[in-house]
Amino acid sequence: MTQIKICVDEDAMDGGLVAPLRSRGVQVLTVLDTKSTGRFDEDQLEFATEGGFVLYTCNIADFYQIHMRWLANGQEHGGIILAPQQRFSVGEQLRRILRLRSEKTAAAMRNQVEFLSNWG
Repeated sequence: MTQIKICVDEDAMDGGLVAPLRSRGVQVLTVLDTKSTGRFDEDQLEFATEGGFVLYTCNIADFYQIHMRWLANGQEHGGIILAPQQRFSVGEQLRRILRLRSEKTAAAMRNQVEFLSNWG
């Protein structure tokens, strides 16, 4: 069972979530790690997918549209976790992400969108 690796995009960078995830053994990549800030949303999703990562973002509307468009065009992605901006504390985001990771594999996330609000 391959665990989910997470790529955090610019919209989800604030709030200090990355260090707690890493301290719990989650492989996390950020746009700052890769010096890829300012890329288009589709480029971010493509980059995450190529690296075998699930994209974590607070940009719900845009990435849900991208997800739907990619599926309609036969394009695949590694999965997307959509989190409502400023709705959950860092601790709550962490708990929900860890719960999702305990129940879903990287393969199960392929071409899927998960809303963090469903993992309470």
